Amino acid sequence: MNLQKLIVIGLGIAANILLIGRLQWQFERSSMEKMQAEAEEKLQETTESYRAKLYQDVLTGTYNRRYYEDIASRMVGPAGIALIDVDDFKICNDTYGHYAGDMALETAANAIRSCIRNADLLIRYGGDEFLLVLPGIPSDTLQAKLEQIRAAVQQATVPGYSHFRLSLSIGGTMQSITDPMENAVRRADWLMYQAKGHKNAVMVEVPGHSLAALEKLLQNKSQILLVDDSAMNRMMLAEILGDSYHILEAENGRECLETLQTEAGNIALVLLDINMPVMDGFEVLKAMNANHTIEDTPVIMISSDDSDAAIRRSYELGASDYVNRPFDARIVYRRVTNTIKLYAKQRRLVQMVSDQIRARENNTDTLVGVLSHIVEFRNGESGAHVRHIRTITEMLLHRLLENSNKYSISAEQQDEIPLASALHDIGKIGIDEKILNKPGKLTPEEFEVMKTHSMLGAEMLHDLDNFGEQPLLQTAYEIARWHHERWDGRGYPDGLKGDEIPISAQLVSLADVYDALTSERCYKKAFSHEKAVQMILNGECGAFNPLLLQCLTDVQTDLKEELRQHD
Repeated sequence: MNLQKLIVIGLGIAANILLIGRLQWQFERSSMEKMQAEAEEKLQETTESYRAKLYQDVLTGTYNRRYYEDIASRMVGPAGIALIDVDDFKICNDTYGHYAGDMALETAANAIRSCIRNADLLIRYGGDEFLLVLPGIPSDTLQAKLEQIRAAVQQATVPGYSHFRLSLSIGGTMQSITDPMENAVRRADWLMYQAKGHKNAVMVEVPGHSLAALEKLLQNKSQILLVDDSAMNRMMLAEILGDSYHILEAENGRECLETLQTEAGNIALVLLDINMPVMDGFEVLKAMNANHTIEDTPVIMISSDDSDAAIRRSYELGASDYVNRPFDARIVYRRVTNTIKLYAKQRRLVQMVSDQIRARENNTDTLVGVLSHIVEFRNGESGAHVRHIRTITEMLLHRLLENSNKYSISAEQQDEIPLASALHDIGKIGIDEKILNKPGKLTPEEFEVMKTHSMLGAEMLHDLDNFGEQPLLQTAYEIARWHHERWDGRGYPDGLKGDEIPISAQLVSLADVYDALTSERCYKKAFSHEKAVQMILNGECGAFNPLLLQCLTDVQTDLKEELRQHD
């Protein structure tokens, strides 16, 4: 092979090597670019995920306060801005626990989201406060949208706490193009606190309707009573508080008490000086304690007397706070606002607890009524017997308390005895129906069986798991077991005599006999009211406590009319 061919072959091989190298380099470059792109895409996904987590509230799934600070606070209008507060959230936490509070917040957030668009922003602004941004919403529909949100939350049920009802206080305003977000949020916050004074309310300030809105807000301001003999001091306090509250004034303690009486229930707080003519501040506090006004109307003392003795005496007489002159206007405003809010929350807590107690009492009353009617139905008697026993027992009990203080009967027992009377014959569930509904006279053997219903009923009640913790069940036990005992010791099942018989059982015993006489049974006709009373007083139906017989005599006319109305 000559040299020329070798050169050509060498050049071809070199070219192929260069081509392979170039292709390999391009492939490696393409792979690197692909890897770099994948890495950048993954980094972007990670960044977006981190950003989402950074700005998301873990509990409610809404945006968090950091999102507001970093992004939302820079947004411009037009937009609807609302601050939303969950009413009584602290009370919910304190009463039901923090888990219930978390569930309440999550439920509220979900209900709010169900009413808004994807473009709208829901931000958890504080512990129990949400900030809502509604870009582009027409000003004339903002009120309706916020009312829709309020209604949706009110209808929502907190999982696991169906008895707990949520409500919102909402303040709303419109943000214009030139209006900084911070200003709009501040206005919404002020409006929200006005709404909180009413609870479960919406207050909106809309451009073009501001005058009407402000008039409405002024009508809803809380009233503060300034009590000071110095007109200058009253003027200074009115200047500090007048924008947020209605101001009433009094020059001395006597005028203060007269105003409190005239505006009973309408004064949110009293700012009270100590040294005044006619009647000083300490005398006012004593009078407010005497008539219990201090329990519902907080008092803040404002005085130049900064001695420990004056401050201590003010607190001992029931003052909520004490501010020395000269004072800082901002501190006075904040103390006044905080005290009013505290008392408002306390009143709502008392109302909520009262509502729950009433609901439980109604449920208990209903269940006792159902059970007693079951007993009466099986016994062949009408449901009226249960109502009559309760009415008669209640009338006799009230008359007994009016006539004598011999028996120590608490307020709770006064409610429990009439209610428990409905279970006096619960033991008849265990008696054979042939004996219960026998039309003629019972044989001695059958009567002995019938008498066992007292102990049967007592045992049923005593065997309930929570018997030891339930005063109502214990009262029902006394009545079921001993309502056939007699004053002379000739009753059953234990032959108790006189006041060995609990007063609860004595009352129901007399009521039971009266109603048995005046009601028709399968074995007898009904006696008239007058005849029944006369038979009892004559001792034809066994011996009874003379005090109770006097009570029956006293109420007999009212008793006849009351039972007639019930029937």
